[in-house]
Amino acid sequence: MLDVLISNRTRIKLLLRFFLNPEEAGYLRGLEKEFSESSNSIRIELNRFENAGILSSHGEGNKKMYQVNTTYPLFNELQTMAIKHFGVDKVVESVSQKLGDSISIYLTGQLARGLDSTMIDLAIVSPEIDRPYLAQLITKAEKVAGRKIRTMIVTPDEIDQIPLPNMLLYSN
Repeated sequence: MLDVLISNRTRIKLLLRFFLNPEEAGYLRGLEKEFSESSNSIRIELNRFENAGILSSHGEGNKKMYQVNTTYPLFNELQTMAIKHFGVDKVVESVSQKLGDSISIYLTGQLARGLDSTMIDLAIVSPEIDRPYLAQLITKAEKVAGRKIRTMIVTPDEIDQIPLPNMLLYSN
């Protein structure tokens, strides 16, 4: 979806990386290794985003760390676009509407790190859940999202077992 609107591959990777994981900071050489892209193309995009106010930076030792600016006026819209890019919104909508009121859904794994993946990792928090019904929902959601979905189910008491980084996608 984003590749139709934005033709620069590095720009898309950076947007997804920072907006899917707003708590995480990154630095030039780390992003270069993460994306397998040239440091020059990443530097250009980081500077553009910083000048536009999308990213902010701070020094940490000899590194310039970049992080998404959550006060940026279009932060919520860009984050929603990042989530929709992977089809996660359709999965969450399908699962949350059919499993009841007392659930929360977290995005974990590679996508929560802001990296592309063929797998959507979700942690579902619920006091009790109908696992066979969830399996049916996930099978349908995989077809809609065009990606495999892996779920982890925890009770509200076990919420600290959800792997980091994670991103709350839905909560009732």
